[in-house]
Amino acid sequence: MDTTVHGKPLQDWLAAYPLLAPLLRLEPLSWFNPAIAPLAEALHDIPLGATDVDQASARLQRFAPFLAAAFPEVAASGGIIESELREIPAFASVLSERYSLRTAPRLLLKMDSHLPISGSVKARGGIYEVLFHAEQLALQAGLLSLDDDYRKLAEPELQALFARHKIAVGSTGNLGLSIGIASARLGFETTVHMSADARQWKKDKLRAHGVRVVEYAGDYGQAVEQGRREAAADPSCHFVDDENSTTLFLGYSVAGARLKAQFEAQGLQVDAKHPLFVYLPCGVGGGPGGIAFGLKLAFGDDVHCIFAEPTESPCMLMGVYTGLHEQLAVQDFGISNRTVADGLAVGRPSGFVGRSLQRMLDGYYTVSDDELMRLLALMQQSEGIALEPSALAGAPGTWHVLQEHQGYRQRLGLDERSMAQATHLIWATGGGMVPAEEMDRYLSRGAALLQG
Repeated sequence: MDTTVHGKPLQDWLAAYPLLAPLLRLEPLSWFNPAIAPLAEALHDIPLGATDVDQASARLQRFAPFLAAAFPEVAASGGIIESELREIPAFASVLSERYSLRTAPRLLLKMDSHLPISGSVKARGGIYEVLFHAEQLALQAGLLSLDDDYRKLAEPELQALFARHKIAVGSTGNLGLSIGIASARLGFETTVHMSADARQWKKDKLRAHGVRVVEYAGDYGQAVEQGRREAAADPSCHFVDDENSTTLFLGYSVAGARLKAQFEAQGLQVDAKHPLFVYLPCGVGGGPGGIAFGLKLAFGDDVHCIFAEPTESPCMLMGVYTGLHEQLAVQDFGISNRTVADGLAVGRPSGFVGRSLQRMLDGYYTVSDDELMRLLALMQQSEGIALEPSALAGAPGTWHVLQEHQGYRQRLGLDERSMAQATHLIWATGGGMVPAEEMDRYLSRGAALLQG
């Protein structure tokens, strides 16, 4: 690589930001945010609030009858797209042994990996933005009122309206699936610009739904940039901007109140003496950022949100740590942005998320591809749950929190007693729609790495 980055010698970067050195060596590491602030202060950084999240929740309720009619997989839930919260004690024991923890933590899995319709966390924000756009078009055309039964969206007049409009998105795979499946069902002409690391089965599934898929030899950034440029030239096209969309962000944020309800239903306690640690796989940042925002609104300062990234794609960690956010890409420093965790293969982070949550997120850590595959195999072996590699990024989080030596726990007053009573939650982000043959390849690789 060049000895200068953005016109500055590499040694100057390393002197100013010492954490860059192990990041460039692709060493798994953690960084706990010294700027973490109480929620009341951190909220000043973000131009959104609880009212916005409540409005998003209400909109999803309005659409529930349509979704229940349009998608058989959510008929039983009345059109509500939600995932199971499961305790995973066997995997907790495996992690305890693997990472030499003194005791196995109380560990939960939020199974957005198996969300209905598109089988990943992107079903939250992606489908929500499609619904939001459809509602705005229908209201503006005078074909819908907020008091209507939204099942009328499937009627010919409204379908004809949507057919005159287009939706486009750039994606590594899962967001494209969510946008494509929902848009096609509503009648939009849809294009998904997909990066080279997107899985072939995801492209095939989109095309089977009548979605136009444009493939690129480059990474996520190239797919997004070209998609944005193409959409900007077409007034009838709405571009779903994963980097900057507050609509996507709010769709994800509804998860906070829903998780709180699940905790209450299962009798799980969250307070200062019983903190909750949530580990969120991070790509560009919109999904985990929206979820983290919703969690903070729901649980306040008793929830601690930590982002996980591949060692080859630590864009959010790098952006927040340096304070330069989207001005930097991992490729600027010679990091490849090539990872088996295709959903996290993003070289440049969302500046909106990085800045908005810069005092709300507790920390960040990285994990190697080989460790993701080992953990994938261990999850299946211990709990019988099959996930995509990216969905395992949250699994090492407990170890990073319990072994940290950066003064993080002391700053927040997290003593040994509160840590012993803590709940840890892995947010599983994808895997429910992975074809059996592909999952078998994942599991075989993971098992081989465990034996090696």
